[in-house]
Amino acid sequence: MTAFWVLAPIMVLAALGILFVRKAVHAALLLAVVMISLAVLYAVLEAPFLFSVQIIVYTGAILMLFLFVLMLVGVDASDSVVETIKGQRVMAWVTGLAFAVVMIVGLTQISFGPDAGLEEANDGGNVPALANLLFSRYVFAFEVTSALLITAAVGAMVLAHRERITPKLTQADLAAQRVRDFTEKGVHLGPLPPPGVYARHNAVDTPALLPDGSPAPASVSRVLAARGSVRVAADLADDIGEIEAQIEEDKA
Repeated sequence: MTAFWVLAPIMVLAALGILFVRKAVHAALLLAVVMISLAVLYAVLEAPFLFSVQIIVYTGAILMLFLFVLMLVGVDASDSVVETIKGQRVMAWVTGLAFAVVMIVGLTQISFGPDAGLEEANDGGNVPALANLLFSRYVFAFEVTSALLITAAVGAMVLAHRERITPKLTQADLAAQRVRDFTEKGVHLGPLPPPGVYARHNAVDTPALLPDGSPAPASVSRVLAARGSVRVAADLADDIGEIEAQIEEDKA
């Protein structure tokens, strides 16, 4: 009972957050909070199989796959404003309200009686009893569901597959493109020079030196340059001089 009163408000707040947050990644993370809390409630109710499935399958596999796809593809908040199907928002509101009415009516008419046959059904353990039911009495429904999921996965891959319109660029083509970008746009032809002035000082905020002794702007991140965190070679020379003097004093 304590676990329910602690987790129930968290689940309700996270579920409401799914509806009102603007970023899809945040909604997926809040959904993970709801699923993990539900798994804890399963564990408290002595349902180890449902607890394991909720954590491993739903939260650990399916939801994390959704989160990975969202982070890989990138869904902006402005994308949800555009209606790809005309009237889909109105239909979503109507369907949601109808579902809420059905749930409220159904929950108000539920009457709970004493548990019947749970001890006999779970004789020998909850997980073996469920396995016995799945692969004996309900094996046909179980296999049909598996086939349906496999068909859905194959269909999703077929629909998401894109035929290549242009030929794949070879290494020679990429090299020629880099040369063209250098001549037309001034893009750096090769890799950027590494940071560092002296052999004993190669921090990322320390610019490399050109042959004339001036710092190379391309060797330092633009973010550090905008922050004003780039170190000056002359200051480093002073620091090294002070360190060498300190070492000589210590030796003496």
